[in-house]
Amino acid sequence: MAVAATDRWATFDCYGTLIDWNRGLRTALAALWPEADADHLLARYHEIEPRVQAGRGVSYRQVLAETLTRLAEAEGLVVPAGRGDALGASLPSWPPFPETAATLAALRERGWRLGVLSNTDPAFLDASLAVIGVPVDARVVASQIGSYKPAVAHWDRFFRRTGADRTRHVHVAASLFHDVEPCAALGLRCVWINREGEVSDVPRSGELPDLRGLPDLLERLVPA
Repeated sequence: MAVAATDRWATFDCYGTLIDWNRGLRTALAALWPEADADHLLARYHEIEPRVQAGRGVSYRQVLAETLTRLAEAEGLVVPAGRGDALGASLPSWPPFPETAATLAALRERGWRLGVLSNTDPAFLDASLAVIGVPVDARVVASQIGSYKPAVAHWDRFFRRTGADRTRHVHVAASLFHDVEPCAALGLRCVWINREGEVSDVPRSGELPDLRGLPDLLERLVPA
């Protein structure tokens, strides 16, 4: 597919924005430790994972395994024998949000180019995009570039690879820490998908509770 500097681009974080990361992760943790408080484990996982990723270029499968080990140690739990890769094994089955496919398809129909900037591995992202079922035009994956968001290498690589005009681009993401804050620092348009009803003063170009209103909002931000 040919791309041009005049194209309009919408880039997305995948896990938490397009794929229900919390649901998939919580289900995997509950399967490992049925007697534990899965919501507590999920919250602790979110605290530990960024520390495992920071300043490293290891695969996301390794990040998942290391974070699981650290979580177990912190909570006085034992990872069952042979289950150290339980999170990586389950990730390809994590479900999209109900509105994901229809939203991406609507954007393609309106002429938007779609990209995904993900803190994961190519095989994981390929599996998730296959479940979503809507093609994308560009992918930037952490393990291929040796950097995890909130570092800005994903955006640098995206603009170099596509030649996209920054004034005709909008990033879309659910994570303040990984995506909205670095976009604000870079002066990029960003729409926050605030699925958890959080409150923040981080600058953004728009805010939605889910993806359903995104096509109309993007049209207002970057008219055809």
